[in-house]
Amino acid sequence: MRNLVSAISGGLFGLGLLISGMTDTAKVQGWLDLFGQWDPTLAFVLGGAILPMLLAWRIAARRKVSATGDAFPALPEPLIDGRLLTGSALFGAGWALAGFCPGPAIASVTWGGLGGGVFLIAMIGGMVLSTAVGKRRLAAA
Repeated sequence: MRNLVSAISGGLFGLGLLISGMTDTAKVQGWLDLFGQWDPTLAFVLGGAILPMLLAWRIAARRKVSATGDAFPALPEPLIDGRLLTGSALFGAGWALAGFCPGPAIASVTWGGLGGGVFLIAMIGGMVLSTAVGKRRLAAA
């Protein structure tokens, strides 16, 4: 049941990214170009994502288990540290330069051409490298 819910949710998310224009790198870069030809239309995508999640988090906070019967994971500590700031800056820079973030990169892998494939490989490589560096830092501490 959990795999079916995950597959349906992932498919719906990918379809939403496609319909909203989040897989169009030019549209995303236009959203981020505040001092050029700014395209504010992705603000509606952002609002359309945040508002339902506010409701979902309120409902989830009152429940003991998810709809699939699994326990909810513990909330992370609200810690703002160097790792978070560095990761946020790298994410933002990559998003602005490439016009992709992880969700749209995966959603567009079938039609993104060579550039989309290179981005996806680089993104996965960065995730693997980040995990390895994090484990080394913990072992050295």
